[in-house]
Amino acid sequence: MNAPTRGYWCECWTEDLTSAEGPTLRASFDAYSAPQADRWIAVVLRTISPTLDSDASDEAWAWLYEGRVKTRQALLRSEPCTVTVTHASTRITWVIRPVLFLPFAHRQDAELPPCAYAFKHRARD
Repeated sequence: MNAPTRGYWCECWTEDLTSAEGPTLRASFDAYSAPQADRWIAVVLRTISPTLDSDASDEAWAWLYEGRVKTRQALLRSEPCTVTVTHASTRITWVIRPVLFLPFAHRQDAELPPCAYAFKHRARD
């Protein structure tokens, strides 16, 4: 039997601050290194920053320029990290947790499960 593999479990949550509903999980990602984990957030923030309001864009770029180093250092110490950006009434939160991936419980290839292909993208209003 293979030994567990150290890595990071990454999640992206959104929350409508005007609603009584709690946060909704939007995406998850398994990373095998601290750079891979924080790169996931960095790529997303760079991609969405042009569409964010000025305050949220400032939050995003502050993390990209200053917070990313602190995040990486914390991950290398096996500490969980959270990055949050609030755009209008939506809070977007990325969470990275150090984990041990168990070989028998973790997918071993890049193939997505069949349900992933049933996802239908909703057009924006």
